[in-house]
Parts: sequence; C-alpha cells; structure tokens
Amino acid sequence: MKYMLLIYSDESRWTDSERESCMVESMAICKELEAEGKWIASSPLHPVSTATSVRLREGKRQITDGPFAETTEQLGGYYIIDVDDLDEAIAIAERLPPARKGTVEIRPLFPLPSEPER
Repeated sequence: MKYMLLIYSDESRWTDSERESCMVESMAICKELEAEGKWIASSPLHPVSTATSVRLREGKRQITDGPFAETTEQLGGYYIIDVDDLDEAIAIAERLPPARKGTVEIRPLFPLPSEPER
C-alpha cells in the first residue's frame, strides 16, 4: 500500500547544520528503502515564506503569498513509500530525523483508476 509521509515542523527550530544533518540522514534512509523497493519519492520543501496559494471562489481566482496557517508547524517535506501496511509505515516514520523535532503525518494514498492495486 502506498503512503505519503508529510513532514511538519517549526522552521525556526532548525539550525543550518541540523538541517544539513537531517538531509544526509534522510537520504541514507531513502537509499535503504529504495534498495528494498519501498521508496517512491521524497523532497524537502522551501520555506513557507516562498509559498503561493491559489483558490477559486465563485469562478474567480485568488492568489496569495504563503499558506499562513495559524500554526507554528508548517509542511516542510514529504516521502511517498510503498509498504505492506500501516505498521511498516509507522516504523519508517519514526526513523526519520524530522520526527524528533516535529510531526510525521502518515496518510494512505488512493490508487488511481489506471493504477493496479498492490
């Protein structure tokens, strides 16, 4: 089953060296998962200050800078994995460095109609 692991954290809690270490450690986990056929994709996101949001309301496009949600934790990256079950997804999520300073949300992905079920 495919899962998306959404990484949430307070961007201000990370030093440059911590962010660099996090990426190195995360890439090692991704390489391990890829060798096992469980990694599909992952990427950190640029800071929330670079975000643009688009909304359609009554047929009119609204474009604003950033999501500016009322929270200190922002979406900072994602992983897409293909594993047997939620327990395996949880085991991977707890290994990820961002889980130590933020939150890793695990969400199952709906299969697309043209995508064969696992």
